[in-house]
Amino acid sequence: MTIHRRSVFLVLPALLLCACKQGPKGPAAAGPPAVPVSMAKATRESVPTDLSVVGSVEASAIVQVKSQVAGQLASVAFTEGQDVAQGDLLFRIDPKPFEEALRQAQAAAARDQAQISQSEALLAHDQAQAAYADTDASRNDQLVKEGLASRSQYDQSKSSADVARESVRATRAGIGAAQATLQADQAAIAAAQLNLGYCEIRAPIGGRVGNLLVHPGNLVKVNDAPLVVIHQMQPIFVDFAVPEQRLAAVRRLSAGRKLPVRALVEGDASHAAEGYLSVIDNTVDASTGTIHLKATFDNRDRALWPGQFVTVALTLDTIENAVVIPTEAIQPGQRGPFVYVVKANQTVESRPVTPGAAINGKTVVDQGLAAGETVVTDGLLMLFPGAPVRAVDPSKIPTGPL
Repeated sequence: MTIHRRSVFLVLPALLLCACKQGPKGPAAAGPPAVPVSMAKATRESVPTDLSVVGSVEASAIVQVKSQVAGQLASVAFTEGQDVAQGDLLFRIDPKPFEEALRQAQAAAARDQAQISQSEALLAHDQAQAAYADTDASRNDQLVKEGLASRSQYDQSKSSADVARESVRATRAGIGAAQATLQADQAAIAAAQLNLGYCEIRAPIGGRVGNLLVHPGNLVKVNDAPLVVIHQMQPIFVDFAVPEQRLAAVRRLSAGRKLPVRALVEGDASHAAEGYLSVIDNTVDASTGTIHLKATFDNRDRALWPGQFVTVALTLDTIENAVVIPTEAIQPGQRGPFVYVVKANQTVESRPVTPGAAINGKTVVDQGLAAGETVVTDGLLMLFPGAPVRAVDPSKIPTGPL
């Protein structure tokens, strides 16, 4: 019995020693699997510093098209929502009444012209008679002086000369009156032609027409209800407001150059419209403490639409040689923002950073990271300090836990 117990005590340490030697070779000693992640290197770039606010888009010109003559709307020459150029035909008013008015004015002018021609012929006749009467009076005056004619003959010839001169003056006055009447009729012709021209209503500006407000067959009045509204969309404006504390910087920077402005449309953040600051309002809104600004965009691709709300980014300055990483690499933590940095042994460490300006999916890192270091951008939920990682295609990163 004593010998058996001694054998047990000798065998147990040997078994324990063997187990300790075999332990590291078992599967339980293998490290955790590498976490599939996406990576990106921190780079140095020139980054514009932006002031981001919400703005509203407005047309550069809005015109309510109205009729300048009264009449029946005969036809419409456009489709609702169509783009039109300046001078394009939009509407036709029934021209018949205006054509008749033009014919009447032209007939009156022709009558006046004929009367003037007749009066001019009569004037020539009267002038000839007046010249003959003056000659006859002069001759009789000489004969009276020589005693060869009576005084009554001279008086009669002088009276005839006076009558002839008055007739000339009367005819000239009649011609003047006829010419004045002709000018009035010519003015009536011009007015009739103008009204006839107004029967064709053309686009005063280029732009996009809206809904048709008056349909053919309706009677329209002069300068009454609008027939259609045109919005000029090239160029187009974006109105926005910035805090009054930014006014000094905006004025200083815009004094020597046009400040660039970007407009981001919701749902299409990848395509930013590029424009420039064009107007600084002349007063600060005391109720909100903001200053209103306006930016101009050429809007050739029609990305901006009147009435839209857009995110406006006003570029005030540029940070040179900034350390930049994808924005999704920065994570919130209990001690502040941090990133997972990939070390040389393909494990990660958690490092606090100080993020700066963000633009177009990238963020400036003011402190905590150097250019050339690699950070994790996707697969972050499965990481912990010291975790091994391997770079894979972002589409192959699992969304759930390992």
